[in-house]
Amino acid sequence: MFDWISGLIEVAGLAGVGFLMLAENVFPPIPSELIMPLAGYLAALGRMDPVLVVLVGTLGSVLGGLVWYELGRALGRERLLRLVARWGYLATISVAETEAALAWFARAGGWTVLAGRLVPMVRTLISIPAGLAGMGRGRFLALTAAGSAIWVSALTFAGWILEANYARVEGWLDPVTTVLLAAVVVTYVWRMLRMRARRPGDGGR
Repeated sequence: MFDWISGLIEVAGLAGVGFLMLAENVFPPIPSELIMPLAGYLAALGRMDPVLVVLVGTLGSVLGGLVWYELGRALGRERLLRLVARWGYLATISVAETEAALAWFARAGGWTVLAGRLVPMVRTLISIPAGLAGMGRGRFLALTAAGSAIWVSALTFAGWILEANYARVEGWLDPVTTVLLAAVVVTYVWRMLRMRARRPGDGGR
């Protein structure tokens, strides 16, 4: 699986990294904890520029967050919650999780956008209350970019370090990556089916 994912990124190049990071923020098929270390590893091998890897990964992350920000801004609280109640299971986002993100944002303010980009799961949800609260688009993008850059840089650096120790870990890297990805997929499917079974009828919340 390591070879498959790294091969996919290698073939698509920087565009692939950016697309996967955007998709990870909107609909999580592969977590950033796999995407960016693999990109960093390939950069350490000289197959991609490490600075561009960080920039493109950050851009993809910001664009993904912008999708949820714009939804929150356009829909408003009640319409958004009705949308999440009906279709949130596809992204494994529940009404309770969305309401928790809204409450956290209300208590802590705009800087939670930056901090939230460093926390798995919260990374996606934190964009919603920013849009609902009408945070300025420029401020949102700046805070999202700052938090995303920290997260992406750390993961890319982890992949860069991997190159120096590849001889030690190559024997178990692929099976471990396969197990991790399988766990992500199983968890996603389980959450999606569980949330779908619990969602209210077509009438909304």
